[in-house]
Amino acid sequence: MFLKRISLLKETVENFEQYPFSVPSINSFEQLELNNAITFFVGENGSGKSTLLEAVADKCDFHTAGGSRNNSYEVHASESVLGDYIRLSWMPKITNGFFMRAESFYHFATHIEEVDEDGFQSYGGRSLHKQSHGESFLSLFSNRFNGRALYLLDEPEAALSPQRQLTFLKILKDLSTQENCQFIIATHSPILLGYPDAQILSFDGGTIEEIEYEMTDHYRITKYFLDYREEFLKKILED
Repeated sequence: MFLKRISLLKETVENFEQYPFSVPSINSFEQLELNNAITFFVGENGSGKSTLLEAVADKCDFHTAGGSRNNSYEVHASESVLGDYIRLSWMPKITNGFFMRAESFYHFATHIEEVDEDGFQSYGGRSLHKQSHGESFLSLFSNRFNGRALYLLDEPEAALSPQRQLTFLKILKDLSTQENCQFIIATHSPILLGYPDAQILSFDGGTIEEIEYEMTDHYRITKYFLDYREEFLKKILED
C-alpha cells in the first residue's frame, strides 16, 4: 500500500453550501484511513463517491477524464472542484498510476489513437477503438497496469459482462499481490464488491463508513431479487 489517508482541508472551504461540499458525505468527512490494497467506494448515484475519487486523481496529477500523469488532452468539464481541498498522506509517495473512468473512456481511447507510436503495445497490440468496449477495458487492465502504482477506477464494470467481471477480479488479485499495486474503485457491482477481504467504504446515509459486503445495498438487493424474483417484480411493477 502507498496511499494511507485522504483528508478534507475544512479550514480552506469558504462555503459548505456549494457543490461539492453540499453533498452530505463530502460535507461530513474529515479523513479516511485506507487499510487495504483494494478499497471500494459504494453508494447511490450522487452520493459523492466518484467526486472524491476524481479529487484523488486530480491530487495525483492524473488526467481527470482518464489517464496518467503522462496523458494530456482536452475534455470539456474534466476538472475536479474538490481536488484543491484534500490532502493525501503517503507511505511511501509514488507517482506511477492511472485514473480510469468509464464515462469518458472513449476520449482517452481517442487520445491514445492520436499519440500511439508503438503499435498499441500497452493495450494488447490493437487500437482501443478496434476492440469491443469490454475488450478495451480488459486490455487496459491487463497490459497497461503494472507494479508499484496506484490505480483509481470509476465504475470499471460498466462495459464488463458478469463473466468478464470475474476475469477482472483475477487481474485485481494478480496486480495487488504480485505487482504491488493499490486500487481504489468506485462501483455498483455486487460481483466486484465480493473480492475477499477488501475494504468497503459506503457513502450513503450522509457519512462515509466502512461496512461489510453483506451490508451493502448492492448485495442485499441483488440477493433478494434472485431469491424472490417473481414476488419482487410483482410488487414493483404492480404497485
